[in-house]
Amino acid sequence: MRIVIAEDSVLLREGLTRLLVDAGEEVVGTAGDAEETMAVVEQTAPDIVVTDVRMPPGHSDEGLRAAIEIRRRWPGTAVLVLSQWVEERYATELLAGATDGVGYLLKDRVADVSDFVEAVRRVGAGGTALDPDVVSQLLATSRNRSPLAALTPRETEVLKLMAEGRSNRAVAAALVVSDGAVEKHVSNIFMKLDLPIAEATHRRVQAVLRYLEAAP
Repeated sequence: MRIVIAEDSVLLREGLTRLLVDAGEEVVGTAGDAEETMAVVEQTAPDIVVTDVRMPPGHSDEGLRAAIEIRRRWPGTAVLVLSQWVEERYATELLAGATDGVGYLLKDRVADVSDFVEAVRRVGAGGTALDPDVVSQLLATSRNRSPLAALTPRETEVLKLMAEGRSNRAVAAALVVSDGAVEKHVSNIFMKLDLPIAEATHRRVQAVLRYLEAAP
């Protein structure tokens, strides 16, 4: 997998590079600011960009805005955003579009090397990796304006676990219920959120992110 790493901290950038190379992946470029990130992506055509949220020159949300622009200009390029906290405005914009190949993880949760590498690979392959705290915070912000308000507390629990990329069986194990019970909850979620079966549509992800349509 071809990877670009965008991180203004040289030590962290080199550390992520070594970690991924040691795991057998190919880091085709690195960048220290948002402008350089865009140039490197254009030059190298990576499968995925791993980017920090806060980057020069403003050290605010340049990295996340670059991720949104990358998704707009090169929709086939996956992005995995790393952050100290949830930047709600731009996180909502990032996740409100096509959700194939999108990830948002909090840095203090990326403590296990194997979990991080697996998340990079999953997002790079077109999947998702959303930190549960990201999901919870965005849900809390938008719940009253969202179709998710129609869900029961148990359905909401199932939805959050789905957002973490868990299968129905894994959801059942986490909630200590039967596979059949989870299947029923998932079916109810799809029905309440008006998500009919459609080819090439990731209903599981769309169910989790549907509330973003009502976000400001």
